[in-house]
Amino acid sequence: MIPDFFAGPGDDASEPAARPSDSERLSVRTVFISDVHLGTPGCQAEALLDFLRCVECETLYLVGDIVDGWQLMRRWYWPQAHNDVVQKVLRKARKGTRVVLVPGNHDEFARRYLGHSFGGIEVVEDTIHQTADGRRFWVMHGDLFDGVVQCAPWLAHIGDSLYTVALRLNRALNSARARLGLPYWSLSRYLKLKVKRAVSFIGDFETAVIREAKRRGVDGVVCGHIHHAELRTVDGLTYANDGDWVESLTALVEHGDGRLEVIEWAEVLRQRQRAAEPALPLSITAT
Repeated sequence: MIPDFFAGPGDDASEPAARPSDSERLSVRTVFISDVHLGTPGCQAEALLDFLRCVECETLYLVGDIVDGWQLMRRWYWPQAHNDVVQKVLRKARKGTRVVLVPGNHDEFARRYLGHSFGGIEVVEDTIHQTADGRRFWVMHGDLFDGVVQCAPWLAHIGDSLYTVALRLNRALNSARARLGLPYWSLSRYLKLKVKRAVSFIGDFETAVIREAKRRGVDGVVCGHIHHAELRTVDGLTYANDGDWVESLTALVEHGDGRLEVIEWAEVLRQRQRAAEPALPLSITAT
């Protein structure tokens, strides 16, 4: 499956006629993205494609769940926008960007091809990334620290189905918001942050990941999996989660000096929408 997925001409036929404005361009050393879930209706492929058009980097890490093999096995869903994302990544690899794929649980089929390269994309189980300021970060997806995925995969699949329902409601809600001229808002993300058990799970996940990173003797960890972007210091190490492109529309970037930052592309899109809105005419009353 992987060779077919990364096959293709490598040309990005969807390149827009209008290039990103100078203010929207982002030139960084490294970009980390995960949990795109291509192959599902919940994937925000157009937003990701917009981000990829605006960013230039030396290295692009795809930190797992880029393609959702679980959903594709249940029902095939692959619109043009999803293909455009793949072609854009291939185009970046062809133009000199180092692209590294770290498979996750939803694209675990790629783990059969560890150590191989397809279309210029390296496939690795995990890796160490060294920042410009010399810090060493362990880069991995994170599903190994999810007890449900590891100990009860059948339960994980049930949870995935329920999550799909929540995303379907999310799409209906945002369709109505768009008709009202309101910006994108994630219902599923809101529920995740409000449900006490979900908040507890996120904390337990972060603690487990940091504990293993400390054992490996690195300065921090970059991961995904839980769809919750975060950048903070935990027990003396840097915990960096790049989020997702289903709910939060976030990426982690490393600037030229080694500084890490979470980019919230949904906010960029909101600012762009506000800038494009026509100014209300002034009401002038004659006296």
